[in-house]
Amino acid sequence: MVTVGWVTQPWERATAGLTAPLAAVDLDAFDANADDLVARAGGLPIRVASKSVRCRSLLERVLARDGFAGVMAYAAAEAVWLVDHGFTDVFVAYPSVDRDALTTIAGDRRYADQITLAIDSTEHLDHLRRNVAGYTGLRVALDVDASLRIGPLHLGVRRSPLRTPEQAVALARAARKAGLAVVGLMFYDAQIAGLPDSSPAVRLVKARSHASLMRRRSEVTAAVREVADLEFVNGGGTGSLHVTHEDLTLTELAAGSGLYGPTLFDGYRAFRPRPAAAYALPVVRRPGPGLVTAFAGGYVASGPPGWSRVPSTVVSGLKLIRTEGTGEVQTPLRGRPADGLRLGDRVWFRHAKAGELAERFTTFQLVSGGRVTASVPTYRGEGQCFG
Repeated sequence: MVTVGWVTQPWERATAGLTAPLAAVDLDAFDANADDLVARAGGLPIRVASKSVRCRSLLERVLARDGFAGVMAYAAAEAVWLVDHGFTDVFVAYPSVDRDALTTIAGDRRYADQITLAIDSTEHLDHLRRNVAGYTGLRVALDVDASLRIGPLHLGVRRSPLRTPEQAVALARAARKAGLAVVGLMFYDAQIAGLPDSSPAVRLVKARSHASLMRRRSEVTAAVREVADLEFVNGGGTGSLHVTHEDLTLTELAAGSGLYGPTLFDGYRAFRPRPAAAYALPVVRRPGPGLVTAFAGGYVASGPPGWSRVPSTVVSGLKLIRTEGTGEVQTPLRGRPADGLRLGDRVWFRHAKAGELAERFTTFQLVSGGRVTASVPTYRGEGQCFG
């Protein structure tokens, strides 16, 4: 067996008797990352982003820790499923047009009392009126655009059309008139939380965006509080907790990816999560000297196309072949360590993003103290796929 980096040794030893492909989560690293998130949150509670975890057992684990409260879900049907399994205070942070799930929430107080739905326009109100019987009384939160605008430049993700206090107040009033309870605001600063500190220019953009948001969040929140009884004002993400927590307007933060510590967070200067999740592929053939082929592995992350979204092997000196990358059913690898690998040996990889790994595996092997302590199903392993 080729010598692998220190980070994979506990995974390799602990899972040695298991058949690959397999995915493992190092609970010691997971818990250390949770502690780091809480420390960087500066006293604000963290709502856990379920899309970045996608494993019910691990969601329960982190929510049992001090400093975490509530779930930030990504689908209305997911929220119903989570409430069915005992989760409370579930905020669906992405607008939903899932008529069946919305009707289920509206028709049962067990769901309606625990689930908050995101809206960002009167179109969402119109959709509820047309498609969801008994929608009045539903809890909603306004998703407010948190991007940075510099002249014609839009720096950040394309999410909500709401930006100004006037726009937010108008929607809040329309929602209340429609019989909805406006209980929250959300400001996701993707251009701060989701961008590694890759250059001075990026760091300047992040600093300027933070200063702009400190002012605009306060203005929007103050205006909406005049017309709605807000229970929460949410902001931030794994990559921005250390600055976003400074905003006294916010009542809570959001994070999830930092629990697993995927490769997209390797480039941040203010923090460095411990790699807590990885997967192993078995070597299945040898095309030639210095080459091996592993089974499966084409787990490219979502987002803008590029090599930053491709999984990375943690074996020093073993590289992906640029003309092939990670493949649908095979992944060729090149480098001196290849000659020391036998058929059946495993090569460990880290995924570029966090929760998407759970869409590729039905089970996570939970490792602590150098041994597997449990095998738990992912969302996929429980037969759940929410998009």
